[in-house]
Amino acid sequence: MTTKIYHNPQCGTSRNTLALIRNSGEEPEVIEYVKHPPERATLQKMITDAGLSVRQAIREKGTPYAELRLENPALSDDDLLDAMLLHPILINRPFVVTAKGTRLCRPSELVLAILENPQQAAFSKEDGEAVIGADGKRV
Repeated sequence: MTTKIYHNPQCGTSRNTLALIRNSGEEPEVIEYVKHPPERATLQKMITDAGLSVRQAIREKGTPYAELRLENPALSDDDLLDAMLLHPILINRPFVVTAKGTRLCRPSELVLAILENPQQAAFSKEDGEAVIGADGKRV
């Protein structure tokens, strides 16, 4: 199975997650989900497989969340999924799918639990935070 990342290149967490995947020696399938949103069934499966509720998978910051009044507890999962598919920026990111599982990788190092291969080199996030040492192990 090819690793897939539902990626937003504008997001630092998404960029760091992609870099960690590549630091394991794998080149994932990169899906820019804002341009190419997943099918409804795929989105629902990713959310379920990641052990999240639909509400937990919604991004609030930098989205039309407030103007769409998505905080309303009366909205059903179907209502929320409809909004996410109509406005893909509402899908929290990055979701990563591997043979070992699915995660919403916030923070980015959550991806390490589902990668097939170990880290191959030292890695620091864009902000300079060291995540992987020269020995390929978590710092």
